[in-house]
Amino acid sequence: MSMDAVFRALADPTRRQLLDSLHARNGQTLNALCERMEMTRQAVTKHLAILEEAKLVTTVRKGREKEHYLNPVPINDIAERWIGKFERHRLDALSDLKKRLEREEP
Repeated sequence: MSMDAVFRALADPTRRQLLDSLHARNGQTLNALCERMEMTRQAVTKHLAILEEAKLVTTVRKGREKEHYLNPVPINDIAERWIGKFERHRLDALSDLKKRLEREEP
């Protein structure tokens, strides 16, 4: 899985809307997802393919229908890699500030 593919997939507001829809109700079929989108079925299919390629969406076939499920693992990987890294820096800065302030007390 490439983080670049995940960032590219998340960069589009329509794809984020699809992920929000799956977060609200996981396991939706293409028809159910199309009902909430103001675009053609073909356009929704293309967006879902990009989300599947980025591993943000997985599918399960049930008869003739294909159910779509949100996979939060790539988003968690980004949070750990990028957000956690910046949070740690901020915590270190606060800790340094606290130590300096404690040294300055009379």
